[in-house]
Amino acid sequence: MNPVAKFGIAGAIIAAVVVAIFVSVSGTTGATHATRYSQTDILRIGYFPNISHAQAVIGLGTGDYQKELGGVNVQTQIFNSGPSEIEALFGNRIDVAYVGPNPAINGYIKSDGQGLRIIAGAASGGVVFVVRNDSGINSVADLGDKKFASPQLGNTQDVALRSFLNKNGYKTSDNGGNIQVINAANADIVTLMLKKDIDGAWVPEPWGTKIEHEANGKILVDERNLWTGGKFTTALVAVRSDYLQNHPDIIKKLLEAHVNETLWINDNKEKAIAIFNEQLGNLTGKTFPENELKEAFSRMDVTYDPLQDSLYKSADAAYGLGFLGDSKPDLGGIFDLNILNQVLEEKHLPEISQVNMP
Repeated sequence: MNPVAKFGIAGAIIAAVVVAIFVSVSGTTGATHATRYSQTDILRIGYFPNISHAQAVIGLGTGDYQKELGGVNVQTQIFNSGPSEIEALFGNRIDVAYVGPNPAINGYIKSDGQGLRIIAGAASGGVVFVVRNDSGINSVADLGDKKFASPQLGNTQDVALRSFLNKNGYKTSDNGGNIQVINAANADIVTLMLKKDIDGAWVPEPWGTKIEHEANGKILVDERNLWTGGKFTTALVAVRSDYLQNHPDIIKKLLEAHVNETLWINDNKEKAIAIFNEQLGNLTGKTFPENELKEAFSRMDVTYDPLQDSLYKSADAAYGLGFLGDSKPDLGGIFDLNILNQVLEEKHLPEISQVNMP
């Protein structure tokens, strides 16, 4: 089965879940409260144990978010793939997701623009194309007849890898070309590199740095260099549309916590990296060497700006690869930055203008 067909099946599953959730919430009332919450107020947050979700890893792990949210019952769930997280969002198992742009785009499209809204950014950058030192790859001219990996079919890094190959004149094996792309979990990609089963991978940090330091790798492309100004969204905060409508006060408190955590991390980088590593150990049972984390964080910006233009460009790339259907999707309503801008105004920080889809 070719990649586009498999991605279409995943999209169909999401679409089916979307229908189920909108039927199930049709009788939900979800009362809001100005300043107080009841024991029935619940906020379920999904996120990854990745540096691009640093605000959630640190803020939820240390209790910063819980303090900001007061009496709200905050529940968390850890994910390792964006599509499964979007399915959980539409399946009413979580209310808010820290997630990459492409899974958010796909979920929005499959729900006919009704299922979710992006309410803030989380990270920019922090993605690299790393190759084995002994792969014979020294430039883009050496990529033919090679085997590469990405974390998941149709995810943000997979789309970036395939788009990069296309722009440089290469075709993948599923499109009649001589480059093979496989999908594997980030930790498994490290093992594949060590075993020399692949020649390189397009991965988020800190996995690129880990491959560089521990699996005889070198960074061929820092994805920041492919974007104007070096800025592009790699993680966003998305909320289920019905939850946003029914609980705007809780979402405002969440965004206050998110903005506060973003500012604190940027003002306390070394301490933040140490706490992140500690919380990573609590979540996964494993930590990263401190020097690797510092290098990985140096390639990424922690931000609450969703960098809207870059999401639209990611959507164009996914559409060009055949991942988003036969017609160019309309993402005109995917962003709702009203509450974020209320928070920023109250903190006397510059607001973020809504950018229309080109």
